[in-house]
Amino acid sequence: MEQVFQVTGLCVVGALLALVLKKGSPELALLLALAAVAAVLLFLAGALGELLEFLREVGAASGLSEDLFIPLYKTAGIALVVKAGGSLCRDAGESALASAVETAGTVCALLVSLPLLRAVLALLLELTR
Repeated sequence: MEQVFQVTGLCVVGALLALVLKKGSPELALLLALAAVAAVLLFLAGALGELLEFLREVGAASGLSEDLFIPLYKTAGIALVVKAGGSLCRDAGESALASAVETAGTVCALLVSLPLLRAVLALLLELTR
């Protein structure tokens, strides 16, 4: 819970500084926003590791193959990266690039989920026989 307050404080301070810098140097304001995002991601690395460990435990306890969970993890990672990248592009005034990032993210998410979709299809075909 403390982490959310620290992250929020970091982001608000970064946003205020970027707002001040935006008038004189929009490029520096964007770089400051990127640095704040990187700092937040580094700050959350420990929590993310703990979450991934829990998900591994859940996967092991379920008795299902770990190969079925990997596409879910990858898709969640793609969604987070695309959301951040699209927002940064929009903040830079490049909505067309943001749309391209989102389209690429959708295609990549579908691609990494193919093994899971194949497993579901195989299960359905097996049940219909």
